[in-house]
Amino acid sequence: MAVWIQAQQLQGDALRQMQALYGQHFPIEVRHYLSQWIESQPWDSIDLDNPQEGAKATQLLEGLIQELQKKADHQVGEDGFLLKIKLGHYATQLKNTYEHCPLELVRCIRHILYHEQRLVREATDSPSPASSLADALSQKHLQINQTFEELRLVTQDTENQLKKLQQTQEYFIIQYQESLRLQAQLTQLAQLNPQERMTREPTLQQKKASLEAWLHREAQTLQQYRVELAEKHQETLALLRKQQTIILDDELIQWKRRQQLAGNGGPPEGPLDGLQAWCEKLAEIICQNRQQVRRAEHLCQQLPIPGRIEEMLVGLNATITDIISALVTSTFIIEKQPPQVLKTQTKFAATVRLLVGGKLNVHMNPPQVKATIISEQQAKALLKNESTRNESSGDILNNCCVMEYHQATGTLSAHFRNMSLKRIKRSDRRGAESVTEEKFTILFESQFSVGGNELVFQVKTLSLPVVVIVHGSQDNNATATVLWDNAFAEPGRVPFAVPDKVMWSQLCEALNMKFKSEVQSSRGLTKDNLLFLAQKLFNSNSSHIEDYNNMPVSWAQFNRENLPGRNYTFWQWFDGVMEVLKKHLKPHWNDGAILGFVNKQQAHDLLINKPDGTFLLRFSDSEIGGITIAWKFDNTDRMFWNLMPFTTRDFSIRSLADRLGDLPYLLFVYPDRPKEEVFSKYYMPVLAKAVDGYVKPQIKQVVPEFATTSGDSAGGGTTYMEQASSPAVCPQSHYNMYAQNSDSVLDPDGDFDLDDSMDVARHVEELLRRPMDSQWISHAQS
Repeated sequence: MAVWIQAQQLQGDALRQMQALYGQHFPIEVRHYLSQWIESQPWDSIDLDNPQEGAKATQLLEGLIQELQKKADHQVGEDGFLLKIKLGHYATQLKNTYEHCPLELVRCIRHILYHEQRLVREATDSPSPASSLADALSQKHLQINQTFEELRLVTQDTENQLKKLQQTQEYFIIQYQESLRLQAQLTQLAQLNPQERMTREPTLQQKKASLEAWLHREAQTLQQYRVELAEKHQETLALLRKQQTIILDDELIQWKRRQQLAGNGGPPEGPLDGLQAWCEKLAEIICQNRQQVRRAEHLCQQLPIPGRIEEMLVGLNATITDIISALVTSTFIIEKQPPQVLKTQTKFAATVRLLVGGKLNVHMNPPQVKATIISEQQAKALLKNESTRNESSGDILNNCCVMEYHQATGTLSAHFRNMSLKRIKRSDRRGAESVTEEKFTILFESQFSVGGNELVFQVKTLSLPVVVIVHGSQDNNATATVLWDNAFAEPGRVPFAVPDKVMWSQLCEALNMKFKSEVQSSRGLTKDNLLFLAQKLFNSNSSHIEDYNNMPVSWAQFNRENLPGRNYTFWQWFDGVMEVLKKHLKPHWNDGAILGFVNKQQAHDLLINKPDGTFLLRFSDSEIGGITIAWKFDNTDRMFWNLMPFTTRDFSIRSLADRLGDLPYLLFVYPDRPKEEVFSKYYMPVLAKAVDGYVKPQIKQVVPEFATTSGDSAGGGTTYMEQASSPAVCPQSHYNMYAQNSDSVLDPDGDFDLDDSMDVARHVEELLRRPMDSQWISHAQS
C-alpha cells in the first residue's frame, strides 16, 4: 500500500505531526496530487553532500514541475478551474524556491518521506507502555529538528527573495539612469533650431513618459517586495524565537535541573553535545537572518523609497539583537559544578562552557572568565540588576581562567583546576540558622565581542548554592542543607529560596536517591524501610505508610531539632547509616544480609518464632552510624540478646564478617539463611606463618555470657586479648552509648583518631609486637 494512503489514515498527534512536515517550502497539496510520482522517484540515490549531484536534482525538480503542470492542464469544470490555478501557482513557487538550489528540494522530500514512513510504522505497531516516555521525548526532539528544517527552508526562501529584490532594484537603477539620460537629451534639444527640435523632441518625450510610468510602477513593486521580505523576516524571527524558547527555557533548564538532582545522587545530567548542536543551529540561522536584514537595509539606503519599510527594518534589527543576546547569555553555563559543600583551604575545580562560542568565532580572541564567591543576598541583588561591583564574600585563589577552544569537539570552555577558597566572610545569621545553613554561590563572569566588536556581551552565571565549612565535622549538616535545596528548589526561584515544609512522600524520593548514590547500590529503600523512617521522624507507631505520605516535614524536623529523647537530628542519624554502609557494609547490604531499618521491638517480633541462633543486623537507635546484632537464644534468663552497636571505628579494626565468624552460636541470618553461606566469603584469611620471627596474634570477639557454654576459647576460658576486644551485651531496653569500646587498647588516651587513610591492621600489629612489661605478662599467664 502506498505510504500516502496510509498516512491519510493517521489519527490524533500522529496526524498533526504529519501535517507539520509541510508548509510553504513544500505544500501538502503537491504531495497529495503527485503522491504516486513522488514515491516512485529515486530521491535516496542522490548524495546531498556532493555538489556534482545537482544535475540529477535539477532533473527531479523539472520533472516535478512538469507533473504539476500536467495535473493542472487536466482540470476541467468550475472546481477544476480553481485547482488548476492553485497547482500552477505551486509549480511557479517551487521553481522560484529551488531552481538555484535543487539539492534542497531533494533534502526536503527525503525528510518528508522518511518521517511519513516512521509515523505510519509506529501507528501500525503497538508500542509498549514502558517505551511511552522515551517515545514522547523522541517525538519532542523530532519536532525540534523538524522546526530547524522549516527554519532552514524559510531562511533559504528569504535569501532567494532578497536576491530577487536586489536584481530588481539594480535593473530599476539602470532604467532610472536611462531616464536621466533622456532628460539630459531633452535639455540639449533646447539649444537646437526649432525645426530639428520639433522632429526629435516628441520621440524623446514619449520615451521619457513611458519610462517614468514604468519607474513609478516599478517603485511601487520594489516597495512591495521590501515589505513582503520584511514580513517574511518577521515570521521567521517569530518561529526562531519560539524554537529558541523551547531549547533554552525547556531543554536547557531541564538539563540544569538534572544537574542539580545529580548533586543528590540522581542520574547524570547527560552530555551537552546535543544541546550545543541545537544552540549552534540557532546561532547559525540567527546570523543568516541578521545578515539578510543588514543587506535589506543597505538596499533601502541605496535607493530610498518613502514608506513604512524603514520602521519595519528597525523593529527587525531590535528583535534579532534581542534574540542573539538571549542565546549568548543563556548558553554561558557551568558544565561541571564546584563542590556544593566547600571547605576552606581545600582545592576544588569547576568548568564553564559557552555553547555557541565556536559558531560565533569567540575563540578567535579567547575571553577570560573570573570566579567570585558571593552571598545569597548578593546573588539576589545581581539578578535584580542592582550594583554589586567589587563585592564578594571571600577570596578565591586561582580564580581567573582563559577559555580554550577544542577543535575536535568544537567546544569553548574554561577549566578551573586549582581554585581554593582562602577565606569566607559570613553575614549575620537569622534566628536559629547555623553556619551550615548559610548559602553562597560562585559567580562566573566574562566579556567578549562578536562581529568585530559590533556586539559586546557581558555574560554571568551562578553555580548551584554552596555551603562553606571550615572543619570536617560540619560536613554532615552542610550536606543536609545542600540536599534540601537540590531536592526542592523550584525553577526560576529567587536565590536561594526553598520551601520550609515539604510532603513526606517528596522527602522519601530525595532520601532514596541519596541513599542509592552514597551506598552505590541498586538496592534502594523499600516501602518497609520508609515506613520505619517515617515512624522515627514523626515519633509515631502507625504501621501504614499511606498515613504519612501527605504529612508535612519541616526543615527544622529534618535537621535542626533533635529526635525525641536523642541528641541528634533525623538527618544526622540517617547520614550515619549511609556512612557506615558506604565504608564497611556495602556488600552485605547488597547481599540482603542487613535488615537495617527495624527497631528493637520489631527485631524481637521477627525472631520470636525462629530457631535458636537466628540473628539479624539492624541500625542502632542510640548511636549514629551504629549497627547491632539481635539474636534469639532461649535460656533461663532471657530469650533475646542485643549486642552493643559497632561503628565505623570498630569495623576499621575488624570487619563485620570476621566478628560474626567469631560467634559460633549465631547460626542463621534472618529469616533462615545459614550464616556461613552468607558471610564466609568475606572472612579475612588467617596468616599461620611467622613474620620476621614473630607470631602474629589475632583479635577475637567474645561475648562473656556465651564464652564457656559455646566454647569460644580453648579450655572454656578467655585470653587477655579476647577479653580486651569483647563487646558487651546490652540487656537494657535502651542502648547506652558505646563506652566499653574495643578500641581502648589501641587508644588509651582517647587521642588516636582513625580515618580511612590509616593502615589500622598495621597499627594494631605494631602495638602487639611491643615488648610486654612483667605485669602484663603475668596477668596474661594467669
